[in-house]
Amino acid sequence: MTEHPLVEMQGITKRYPGVTALRDVSLSVRAGEVMALVGENGAGKSTLLKILAGAQRADEGSIRVNGEQASILTPRDSQTNGIAVIYQELNLANDLSVAENIYVGREPRTRIGTIDFRAMEVGSAKLLSSLGINVSPKTLVGDLNIALRQMVEIAKALLVDARVVVMDEPTSSLTEEEVETLLTLIRRLRETGVSVIYVSHRMREIYAIADRITVMRDGSVVGIRDAAATNADEIVTMMVGRELGDLYGKREAALEPAAVPALEVRHLGAGKLLHDASFTVDPGEIVVLAGLIGAGRSHLAMTVFGARARTAGEILVSGKPVRYRNPAQAIAAGIGFVPEDRKKQGLFLGLPVRENIASASLASLSRMSFISRLRERDLARKHSSQLNLRASAIDVAVGTLSGGNQQKVVLARWLARKPRILILDEPTRGVDVGAKAEIYHLIRSIAAEGVAVVVISSELTEVLGVADRIVVLREGHGVGEIQAEDATEQKIMALATGVEESVS
Repeated sequence: MTEHPLVEMQGITKRYPGVTALRDVSLSVRAGEVMALVGENGAGKSTLLKILAGAQRADEGSIRVNGEQASILTPRDSQTNGIAVIYQELNLANDLSVAENIYVGREPRTRIGTIDFRAMEVGSAKLLSSLGINVSPKTLVGDLNIALRQMVEIAKALLVDARVVVMDEPTSSLTEEEVETLLTLIRRLRETGVSVIYVSHRMREIYAIADRITVMRDGSVVGIRDAAATNADEIVTMMVGRELGDLYGKREAALEPAAVPALEVRHLGAGKLLHDASFTVDPGEIVVLAGLIGAGRSHLAMTVFGARARTAGEILVSGKPVRYRNPAQAIAAGIGFVPEDRKKQGLFLGLPVRENIASASLASLSRMSFISRLRERDLARKHSSQLNLRASAIDVAVGTLSGGNQQKVVLARWLARKPRILILDEPTRGVDVGAKAEIYHLIRSIAAEGVAVVVISSELTEVLGVADRIVVLREGHGVGEIQAEDATEQKIMALATGVEESVS
């Protein structure tokens, strides 16, 4: 690994009306190095990357590539300088093949000027093979899982000799197995001399691949550490500016089984994705549904919440069979649901925080069909304070908040309803570590008040950290459950992948 920086950003400052997003930020990455860039949401990471990508311009500062001053004013300038930025929202056409996506805008031509599809397929196959990506160039991108789509995006970047690949939260939608596949590819890139700037909230991944870690807080760089010379606790403290203590909160003593479960699901089936799922949750218990993506966990949650029609089995709430035709009936029965995609399914992005918090409690805030704005505001203030949201935030459009604060608003909505059962689908996805800690402690406090909590999580460390009991699904079937004190990552993955015989 050479010592001089391949890319160096120096003294980057970016101002918006009323706010300074970046203050004198410097970042460098050496050839063949994985540099992790970490910080809470709102720390300035995305703004810095947009400047490096040419999507925004800095007010002050400079960028050097291979020691030479570089003018990066547009995305094309960034690409010309060998920089490729891969965002969470992948820039791929699902109805085109892998080869067509890799070569888009750079299609080889035959002698008569038509697109040489054969050359694209041969070139793509060679490139994919060199990266260890086992996928046919003829496959439609829309038929690939998220992990393989990301790898196609990486191959697309390398076709034009990208020397620095920037990955923004690349594993937020991946299973543990897919994460390992992506990390293996990143190691292979490093071995070939390609540099990677890796943005993630997941400490485990960072320490698996990073050579150095740059930490940002409040628009500034607060430290750069060699990964081998630091630990996750130090990095987290730098990110949030305070000690977090126990990230997952303290698990209470094991609960005695309730005479009647708050929620009981018996042999539930719903369409093609859910065939035979059974589990119970007692009042005050946190049960985590684990499994690979596609195992049917979200489908199960939405069926319990009345958002999908069940085709088999039964659901009991406090011992009584129920059959919801829609979510409104489930809500009336005391069930709350925080969906996986908060932006599409959980929030009204253009409405203020107070209206989002009140949206599940309108009946109690209304008189003669008119909503009391005073009651709405009091409700929002009470629950935003409980979740450490600024009082002034209740009048702000929820779409302008960070991911962690958006998730707090969804949680506040259900706290206002006082549900008996609360289902949380991937509650910390895309949330920084400080907000994660707050959400974990909130989940524990909700359970301590006697609410039955169901959590869906694809992050094994999270599963082990928050669960009282773990129920594993595979291909739409319930395949086993593990008490928290007996659980290990190996046992969970053995059940999730179908190799139970390896579980001791």
